[in-house]
Parts: sequence; C-alpha cells; structure tokens
Amino acid sequence: MVRIAKKTDPVKLEELKKKINDEKYLSLAIQQIAQILSTEILSLEEENKI
Repeated sequence: MVRIAKKTDPVKLEELKKKINDEKYLSLAIQQIAQILSTEILSLEEENKI
C-alpha cells in the first residue's frame, strides 16, 4: 500500500516551529505523552493478569 502525503499547511507549520522552541509547551506535551503511555502500560498489565 502506498501512502500519499498530505499537502503541508504553511500557517500550521509556522505555528509548530514556534511551539517547538517553547519550553512550557514542550514540557506539557512530554507530560501528556508520559501520562498516556503510563495509562496504556498499566492497562496492558491488568489485561495480562486476568
């Protein structure tokens, strides 16, 4: 299967470039990713105990 990339939105791209340099934004993003991963890991562990 071949995927065709979507066209890039230049406005959104500029917003993301600014956000990547914002320490508060990155910190929050990392915390959210860690929370999601932790929840998923705990969920998988509970499923394997059954």
